[in-house]
Amino acid sequence: MILNNLFPTTVAGFELGRDLSEVEREYLLNLETRPNAGNSTSLDSYVLGQPKLHSLTEFLNNSLQEYFNAIYVPKHDANLCITQSWVNYTKPGQFHHKHNHSNSLISGVFYIQASKETDKLHFFKDDYRQIKIVAKEFNLHNSDSWWLAAATNTLFLFPSSLTHMVEEVKGEDTRISLSFNTFPKGILGNETSLNSLKLG
Repeated sequence: MILNNLFPTTVAGFELGRDLSEVEREYLLNLETRPNAGNSTSLDSYVLGQPKLHSLTEFLNNSLQEYFNAIYVPKHDANLCITQSWVNYTKPGQFHHKHNHSNSLISGVFYIQASKETDKLHFFKDDYRQIKIVAKEFNLHNSDSWWLAAATNTLFLFPSSLTHMVEEVKGEDTRISLSFNTFPKGILGNETSLNSLKLG
C-alpha cells in the first residue's frame, strides 16, 4: 500500500541553539500579568517590540520566513510579520484553555521555561466525522488529537486555525511561553485571477 498524505497540516519545530541571556530572561520572567482562562498572560501584548529582545525576535522572524517559504512557496515578494506577542505563565495545577488564533496566518509558541518530560502542546482536529471508528492503535491518520513535547528554547510554528491547548501543568515549576501571531506583507494572489492584494 502506498499512502499519500494529502493537504497535511504542518507543525514545524525549531531550536534556538543557545540559552536566553540574563537580560532576556529577566525581562520575560517578570512582566506584569492579567488573568487568562486557566492561567495568566502578560499585560504587554507586543513584547517582541522591546529592543532587549532583538536577538530573539530575529531568530523568530528567520524561522517564520523559513516555514513560510517551505510550506507556501510564495510566487511573489511576500513574507510574514509578527503582529501581537505576549508571554503566558502557567503555574503547577493551571492549564491553557483550548483555542485557536483569529486574524493571523501562522502562530508561534516559544518556550522560555518548560520540561520536556512533562510539558506538552496538544493539537486537535476539529472537522466533523460522520462515521467514528474506534482505533485499536492511534496514529497521525486516525487521531482526533496529537501532542508534541515542549522544551525550553524550542519554537513551534503552526497554522493559526489549528486548535491547541495545554493540559494541567505537573511538577513544581511554572511553564512560561512566548506566543505570537503573524500576518502576510507583500503581494498576495494574482491580478489575472482578480484576487491580487498588496499589503504594505
